[in-house]
Amino acid sequence: MGRKEYRHFFKDKKITLMGLGLLGRGIGVAKFLASNGAKLTITDLKTAKELSSSLGELKQFKNIRYVLGRHRLADFRNCDMVIKAAGVPLNSPHIREAKKNGISVEMDASLFAKISQVKIIGVTGTRGKSTVTDIIYRVLNSTGRKVFPGGNIRGLATLPLLAKVRPGDWVVLELDSWQLQGFGDSKISPHIAILTNFLPDHLNYYQGSMERYFNDKANIFKYQTQNDYLIISRQAKSEIKKRFSGEIKSEIVVAPGKRWPTKLIGEHNQTNISLAAVLSEVMRIKESAIVKFVENYIGLPGRMEFVEELGGIKYYNDTNATTPSATIVALNSFKQKVILIAGGSHKNLDFSEMAEMIKKKTKALVLITGVGTEKIIKCLGRYPFVLAKNMKEAVEKAQGFARKGDIILLSPGAASFGVFKNEFDRGEQFNNLVAERRNKEINKNLFKGAARTHFIGIGGIGVSGLLGII
Repeated sequence: MGRKEYRHFFKDKKITLMGLGLLGRGIGVAKFLASNGAKLTITDLKTAKELSSSLGELKQFKNIRYVLGRHRLADFRNCDMVIKAAGVPLNSPHIREAKKNGISVEMDASLFAKISQVKIIGVTGTRGKSTVTDIIYRVLNSTGRKVFPGGNIRGLATLPLLAKVRPGDWVVLELDSWQLQGFGDSKISPHIAILTNFLPDHLNYYQGSMERYFNDKANIFKYQTQNDYLIISRQAKSEIKKRFSGEIKSEIVVAPGKRWPTKLIGEHNQTNISLAAVLSEVMRIKESAIVKFVENYIGLPGRMEFVEELGGIKYYNDTNATTPSATIVALNSFKQKVILIAGGSHKNLDFSEMAEMIKKKTKALVLITGVGTEKIIKCLGRYPFVLAKNMKEAVEKAQGFARKGDIILLSPGAASFGVFKNEFDRGEQFNNLVAERRNKEINKNLFKGAARTHFIGIGGIGVSGLLGII
């Protein structure tokens, strides 16, 4: 489908968009559909008040009607297409109703993949997919290729890329397990698929079943052909061998355990770079381009992000560590013991291994309250910790433990809902509090400097006179 033909695909179609949300991706899809003439119904379990910021961005469109605070079965019968957001329950009666009535159920990224004529690189995995996607996109871009990012990127909808791409362009899609449901429904897989790893996650959504979780992830390679590539880590190779009984038709390439010069810390990032390097080799990009890039690459916000060093104390933001396995990796990335800020909600995951690692790798532990925190505490036994109701209190308590040469690490090992809007809000609060600490230190030093200047410049006044002048 050409750049203009996609307009006819949506014009005058009755489309139900299930899930608008607040992070921007739903807004992008809605704007694209409405601007291309779709008769759009947006339905969301959140109320108009809760969605006010998103609704404000759509107020210019007269071809959108809203059903908010609920979903109605009627909106999944009388339409030409349903586009569902990521995270819609597996047993949704509304999606079941649409399929019962022969209505096509699509998702943003997979619908783009199905109707565009671009070459797609898909990246998934429990951990590391964002970093691998970012490295690939930036390296390809640096070599002059026409490449676009999409998929599971904050605030970025994929469907609107139809207006920008041309046949033959490359699109790098970060794909979570929910988005890959759409690829499974459409029976398509990317031309080049990358699986970073497979670890426990989202078991609240998958009702405790790692098999269901893996089945969604596996859609990234299930429908590949012999002309396609599957690039995997050694851990992913082991998981595929253990869990997948079907035939893989694509060419499989396992990333080597090579060492790369980089500012990124942790063995997991060495694997992430190797996966991106294998992709570059498949696309006949010189290894020197990867080496040149990763030497100075500092990574993405919220993923083992070095925030600042203040008073000899280093602060790291790993808010995207929403699983115990991610926090274990983070703790193993440091040779010394750290002051850890952790806790939150849970996704029906086991915290016992994380608790054992905490005992080995932390000099102090601050836990933010939540149902996941309660599970962590049970696993810790008698290991000491302090509780905090919010991020401000957590950072203040962590700073109380810290001395010059220490590391304060935010790596929750748990989901963010409850105390925070999302993991991005959690990480931004941490960074802002570190910035506040920096500004206080700057102001304190300025005050000391000003006091010394007054004292030196005004002889014979004495301390009481000096304080009066200041």
